[in-house]
Amino acid sequence: MDWRFALKIGAFLVATAALSLLAVNLMPDETDIRRPVPHVVAVSDPAFLRTMHAVFDGDIAGGHAISTLVNGDEIFPPMLEAIEAAEVSINFETYIYWSGEIALTFANALAAKAREGVPVRVLVDAVGSLPFDEDIIAIMTGAGVVFERFRPVRWYTLDRVNYRTHRKLLIVDGRIGFTGGVGIGDEWLGDARNPDEWRDNHYRVEGPVVADMQGAFAENWLEATGEVLQGDAFYPELEPAGELLAQHVKSSPNGGSKSMHQMLLMAMAGASEHIRISMAYFVPDDVSIAQLVEARARGVQVDIIVPSALTDVPIVRHGSRHFWGELLEAGVRIFEYRPTMYHPKVLIIDRHWSTIGSTNLDERSFRLNDESNLNVYDETFAQTQIDVFDADLALSDEVTLEQWRNRGMWEKTKDWAASWFRTQL
Repeated sequence: MDWRFALKIGAFLVATAALSLLAVNLMPDETDIRRPVPHVVAVSDPAFLRTMHAVFDGDIAGGHAISTLVNGDEIFPPMLEAIEAAEVSINFETYIYWSGEIALTFANALAAKAREGVPVRVLVDAVGSLPFDEDIIAIMTGAGVVFERFRPVRWYTLDRVNYRTHRKLLIVDGRIGFTGGVGIGDEWLGDARNPDEWRDNHYRVEGPVVADMQGAFAENWLEATGEVLQGDAFYPELEPAGELLAQHVKSSPNGGSKSMHQMLLMAMAGASEHIRISMAYFVPDDVSIAQLVEARARGVQVDIIVPSALTDVPIVRHGSRHFWGELLEAGVRIFEYRPTMYHPKVLIIDRHWSTIGSTNLDERSFRLNDESNLNVYDETFAQTQIDVFDADLALSDEVTLEQWRNRGMWEKTKDWAASWFRTQL
């Protein structure tokens, strides 16, 4: 065989394999729900609670206390205090663990507990936590912390390189949990006073649902290490800690990846008065857009807060903006947060139901990422989230339909181009 012909054949096979891997990663499976969920039962109706309990894996239980923490000044101290007080176990999973001041603070705190003999496990996403200072990792591992990267990129995992863990979970002694939007990076330090201090929400949780949060961590830890977490060190008997009803919902592309999409659509379908969305990355699929338009047709007010030009990922803003026309025409109000990067992930339905955690309203969260959310069924808790939402609204600029239509041709072109990457944003 002519060597040049053989070289061409080899190049063709390599290119075919590369394109096949690209297609596998860029074309996720279709979602099960292809049209809006009809409005059958309101979130205020006990039948909604029973439906959500039956459809999703997480039990709905009472006895919870959940503290809303706003921005780094409120978020990081309780997390570090819980780590310092740990006696039995610390399990920490995050998408972002970047180098810097707060990364060093957490590393030292985790290392200190490991030296005391408390088992400490840290799981970071191998892609989301790039770059990561090896010296910071050494501080932890040198003290006995078991540190793992979730789905590191290898030649034999290229078909899964796009499937990341976006879960943000800290569970201490199996009794105290933290979840929300915050990552371990200096961008979250402060109180959102300027563009260097990001705006975010995080939550301190006590009560039975902490066991389900632990289970979500254990699922990813098992995949990463092969270790099965069991016993009282991880799942102690949990007494009621408050009055809130809560449910944990998790999703992953390998099992139940469609559940988060379905859960959010069912919640929006249950709205009777008002849907409020705080979202770091808002790139809704066609069904989500139709669901919001259907809510408006029923007279439900819909308000959405998203990042402004200060976003950390401009392509997401462009891709999102391309799809705003149908929403704005239906009367959905869209606001851009002015002071800094806007990173919360909160959905509030009427004054009865809220979901908090790691999930964005985008196809990446619906079909590619491992995610973890808490659904809270409580009017007082919902009002707290509404108060935070309204404070953000006061610092946001509304985007009108006229403004959207009149944006420059270059902006429209960038928005259109970014929209082609919708399934990845």
